[in-house]
Amino acid sequence: MVPATLPGMTDMRADTRPDDVCLRAVIDDDLELFLAYEHDPEAVRRSRFAPRPREAFLRHWRERVLPDPDCLVRTVVVDGEAAGNVVSWTEGERRFVGYWLGRPYWGRGIGTRALALFLREDRTRPLYADPFSGNTASVRLLESHGFARAGTVRHGEDEHVLLVLGEPGGPHA
Repeated sequence: MVPATLPGMTDMRADTRPDDVCLRAVIDDDLELFLAYEHDPEAVRRSRFAPRPREAFLRHWRERVLPDPDCLVRTVVVDGEAAGNVVSWTEGERRFVGYWLGRPYWGRGIGTRALALFLREDRTRPLYADPFSGNTASVRLLESHGFARAGTVRHGEDEHVLLVLGEPGGPHA
């Protein structure tokens, strides 16, 4: 028996397949998409990260991020489409992780799956993150992966939550 759908309704079975999420190396073609995601007004509001002009953005990625052997950077791919990126880098004595997803990929568990994949690649511990304190979704995402609150930091006028993922069984584990 085939279930019927009424006009205006869809068969939800087709929508229950989880998104296919994977990570791959960043290619130059990804950068224009990353730039567009960085300039999304809602993403800027949530992250409190000032978007860079196009040339400064491309220069940063092409000259500082991609060629730096210390940076581990991956494109998040969802169903074959570039959805954002995850990157880790060392700043002073600390290694940080950050991520950026395009708005069409928010609220679907994609960040959760992408970060889990990334944390299997970058096994450095402790690993830090410092999302804007008002970005509760990002804070929850990191905490769901075992990051623990370790204080606050200021970036300009804004307070950010300092989170740390420690060694298994150690402090901040």
